[in-house]
Amino acid sequence: MVLHLEDVSLKREGKWILQHINWKINQGEHWVLFGLNGAGKTAILNLLNAYNFPTKGKITVLGMEFGKTYLGEKLRKQIGFVSSSIQEKFYPSDNAFEVVLSGAFASIGLYETPTDEMRKKAIALLEELGCHEYANRRYEALSQGERQRVQIARALMAEPSLLILDEPTNGLDFIAREKLLESIEKIAAKRNAPTIIYVTHHIEEILPVFNKTLLLKEGQVFAAGNTHEMLSSEQLSTYFDLPVHVSWQNNRALLSKIQTVSGTM
Repeated sequence: MVLHLEDVSLKREGKWILQHINWKINQGEHWVLFGLNGAGKTAILNLLNAYNFPTKGKITVLGMEFGKTYLGEKLRKQIGFVSSSIQEKFYPSDNAFEVVLSGAFASIGLYETPTDEMRKKAIALLEELGCHEYANRRYEALSQGERQRVQIARALMAEPSLLILDEPTNGLDFIAREKLLESIEKIAAKRNAPTIIYVTHHIEEILPVFNKTLLLKEGQVFAAGNTHEMLSSEQLSTYFDLPVHVSWQNNRALLSKIQTVSGTM
């Protein structure tokens, strides 16, 4: 089992941010965590990375139970985390190669001397993700799409068991988004791929490789299960409290609002 959240609730400043979250991810599954803004997605990610601890409930991630095992760096070295919150912490003067290398130490910036093996691995990941040509460019000079590719390469440096992609296509145009999604699909299809959690509020970017989906609404699990069942017209109409239609093209869902015609007097 990769992770198990059992009746997890989180309270902050007298308000329940999450309530009664139950979520189990098994080896070999790739999940989508879907929720609108304010649904509690970031709160769950902070729990999984041990930045916060639950007010109630039990969390086990990669065999480590919160409260019974020393977490921190030990856990985070096994989790590849791609998020805008981490991106903002990178040193602007570091180049793409240095950012990727820092992933071997789960650090922001390089404070230890990388081995030749680490350097070779970083180069291989940069090439695999199509960003070798700008390896020596400063991170701050990269486009948003280029930064996301570098972040993913960094996240893969330590060969994580769990890869969390927190809305990685934000700010990308259509072409950049599809190129990034293609890279993610290739990573997920590998034999030794880490379990991936893809966090989004856009239905259309959910790839076929994500066979499971959790729908999060107002801090609670609305539904969870097979992606095709979660992304049905009926399920999402109830979720959004709005009549919607889901069509499928190339094994990807497309969402549209059902137009209602009001009667005339």
